[in-house]
Amino acid sequence: MPNLKSAKKRAIQGEKRRATNTARKSAVRSAVKKVMQALEAGSSAEETKALLREAEAQLARAKGKGVVTENAASRKLAVWQRRLRKHTALNPR
Repeated sequence: MPNLKSAKKRAIQGEKRRATNTARKSAVRSAVKKVMQALEAGSSAEETKALLREAEAQLARAKGKGVVTENAASRKLAVWQRRLRKHTALNPR
């Protein structure tokens, strides 16, 4: 337990940041889950692309806030886009 006033403040700030970062990561995961469910369900390419754009936006927001590193964000986005390309090649609708 912190004793100094500044240490107490830093502990409180850290808790707030942790909660915010957890929420941001959760938003990214939820957006990705929607994309993957759409791919598995065989949804139309336009619908899946729209969901992917939302996931990209969430990931960019998390990257900008420092929750996800730039390399990790790029890697994840590349994987999602590869899966979408494979899906649209197999199911061109």
